[in-house]
Amino acid sequence: MSAPATWRPPSLVPNPLYRYGLMALAGGYVLWSVGSLEVDWNRVAQGFPRAGGILGRMFPPDFSRWELLLRGVTESVEMALAASFVGMIVAVPLGLCAAVNLAPMPVYLLARSVIVFTRTFHEVIVAIVFVKVFGFGPLAGVLTLIVASVSFIAKMVAEDIENMQPGQVEAIRATGASFPKVLIYAITPQILPRYLGVSIYRLDANVRHSTVVGIVGAGGIGQTLSASFSRYDYDFSLAILLTIVALVFAGEFFSNWVRGRLR
Repeated sequence: MSAPATWRPPSLVPNPLYRYGLMALAGGYVLWSVGSLEVDWNRVAQGFPRAGGILGRMFPPDFSRWELLLRGVTESVEMALAASFVGMIVAVPLGLCAAVNLAPMPVYLLARSVIVFTRTFHEVIVAIVFVKVFGFGPLAGVLTLIVASVSFIAKMVAEDIENMQPGQVEAIRATGASFPKVLIYAITPQILPRYLGVSIYRLDANVRHSTVVGIVGAGGIGQTLSASFSRYDYDFSLAILLTIVALVFAGEFFSNWVRGRLR
């Protein structure tokens, strides 16, 4: 039998009958899901003129209260920096304990449970809880971002340790070195570049998330934005939105610059 003239990648479901049957089931499920949403199309139609009115009241943006904008941006940046710094420190021991090839099984299961539990809830939900406990303000936002940073960085550290080359670790252990020396001379050189890159990425994410958690009262520029919408102060709201966009762009450029220097 002659070989086919063109190469095609292997299909996930080789049998055409099963493949097209699954596609038909998926399409039917999508249609059923859309139909079960119970969308009030009359209300949707009424929303378009309302959206046009809001957009009309947003222009031109009002930057006259730039002191309030600057205070909110400064608070968001401070929240992101503080949370990233604490998260980088706390995530290291948690990540070491969550590596199956490094920690005893009871310690591994406990550390993995902590990571999974803290990653279960979105930052907004965690922020609501901290706002209820500690009240409105940046403290709740910082604690929220610390929880998110620790869980994210610790998971990456644990996976990097589990995927590292074992030869260097075995060579250091063969010399009779203690665990701290194995950690310094065998594990750290392999995971340090990835750890720094993930930490910089988390700092960039914290800058963005600091604007979101503020909407529920956890400080930062997001809290200022929520207050402006509550007062129907839409021109000032647009100024805040543009400031947030500029802040995220600045964080993205800074993150790319740092990652470039680490390569």
